[in-house]
Amino acid sequence: MGEDDTYTKDGTVDYRGNPANKKKTGTWRACPFILGNECSERLAYYGMSTNLVLYFKHRLNQSTSTASRNNLNWVGTCYITPLIGAFLADAYLGRYWTIAIFSIIYVTGMTFLTVAASVPGLKPTCHGEDNCHATDAQSAAFFVALYLIALGTGGIKPCVSSYGADQFDDADEAEKKHKSSFFNWFYFSINIGALIASSVLVYIQDNVGWGWGFGIPAVTMAIAVISFFSGTRLYRNQKPGGSPLTRLCQVVVASVRKHKVEIPGDKSLLYETADAESYVSGSRKLDHTKDFSFFDKAAVEIQSDNIKDSVNPWKLCTVTQVEELKAIIRLLPIWATGIMFSAVYTQMSSLFELQGERMDTRVGHSSFKIPPASLTIFDTLSVIIWVPIYDRIIVPVARKFTGHKNGLTQLQRMGIGLFISIFSMVSAAVLEFIRLRMVRRHNYYELKEMPLTIFWQVPQYFLIGCAEVFTFIGQLEFFYEQAPDAMRSLCSALSLTTVALGSYLSSLLLTIVKAITTRNGELGWIPDNLNYGHLHYFFWLLAVLSTLNLGAFLLVSKGYTYKRPMGTLR
Repeated sequence: MGEDDTYTKDGTVDYRGNPANKKKTGTWRACPFILGNECSERLAYYGMSTNLVLYFKHRLNQSTSTASRNNLNWVGTCYITPLIGAFLADAYLGRYWTIAIFSIIYVTGMTFLTVAASVPGLKPTCHGEDNCHATDAQSAAFFVALYLIALGTGGIKPCVSSYGADQFDDADEAEKKHKSSFFNWFYFSINIGALIASSVLVYIQDNVGWGWGFGIPAVTMAIAVISFFSGTRLYRNQKPGGSPLTRLCQVVVASVRKHKVEIPGDKSLLYETADAESYVSGSRKLDHTKDFSFFDKAAVEIQSDNIKDSVNPWKLCTVTQVEELKAIIRLLPIWATGIMFSAVYTQMSSLFELQGERMDTRVGHSSFKIPPASLTIFDTLSVIIWVPIYDRIIVPVARKFTGHKNGLTQLQRMGIGLFISIFSMVSAAVLEFIRLRMVRRHNYYELKEMPLTIFWQVPQYFLIGCAEVFTFIGQLEFFYEQAPDAMRSLCSALSLTTVALGSYLSSLLLTIVKAITTRNGELGWIPDNLNYGHLHYFFWLLAVLSTLNLGAFLLVSKGYTYKRPMGTLR
């Protein structure tokens, strides 16, 4: 922001009547620095996380199920910590400083991880490729670095997409039209980073060494920080609105206190500030909605509220405050349906890799072998292919039929992705069934790599990538648009927690399946040697659960009430 810019209470920038200041900041001119930061940060994250389950198994000497659970739990934590960063951004620091501070924590964690994987005494002792031993101290050092990274990413993930969207002014129709495209290209930049990570970096980790494999992402993350700071003078910043959790609690407390109070038939009698600006710093006023009417009691004026004096927000809240809480409540059912999709998504970094390990990893008839983790490149390529197709072809065509400015509503877009994700699990299950049938027919039980090319996994990766373009990008835009203005980081973090809970759900399902299927000395569905197991049963389980989840999504989305800022058309 320029020195002459200030904030208004609606969360936008007041350019003090000087349009030239506005022309110098925001829009696409600021986005390359934000997209560059995200691309580099995602390259660092995926370069470190894509192959992590194999590091657990082969370097820390963990069993297949333990390695998979540890990987899923860490990924889950990376998507829970955004709640911390989002709260700090919305309440106190703002998105700019939250991204800056947590990026430094991230670089520190990446550096420590590199040291733990490369310095003698800290890295595991290995005698041959698959004969490694890690002491408790070595394992602890590695996990400390991992969870420091998880904390660092918690301040970046919930803020970057919202910060990029902040560069487009909702009050300017020309700028507002570009916001939806920003989310598409934001996700595109994520996958450019992931593409490099899943190809170049995974190869380096498997063939050169883990020190280099983690060191390069550490350097890349440092570049991400430099990229972000380089655009400082071009950014538009929104003022923090104070603790959003406090405001939500105030509505609950005030409505409970007034549970016996009658709500007036004329809703214009409910309390709201008289001036044009909202009581909530950084947020536009919101129109009253009919649902969840119990909370309207918090905005009913009674004699003891002493409105002429200073208002106690724990006794009397504005309509906008009440509508903030309603908006969050409406988001929760949609949010919950994203958990199952994320459980499917996390299979790429766990069971898909372990499945690929047991297949022929050679490229053609050459001696070159492709690391199983590198198959995620086809998920990334799928996203890179589908983003421009969606943005340039599907949206204009759909717009002609639906009349909607974005072609499809965000909920329609998410639903299509949920539908496609079912087929990714069906594809994985069918492939594993064919693989196991070949194992039993030819007695390949002890064969490390059976003669079935790993490239048969491509369809399941490609389908997940296609589903991502619809569900994850739709989710990003949906939670940003439907969030109250002063809670956008928090709601972006809320959408990210679906990935965390999806990882935890997958970990829980693995634990339950192992406990049930290994009774009476049985090897179970997912033994260390998958040739003796029934991994396809687990994929079919996820397919069935995804189908049920799609049904739940269709039910909750049908009755969803969209947020209405004051003055918008009903």
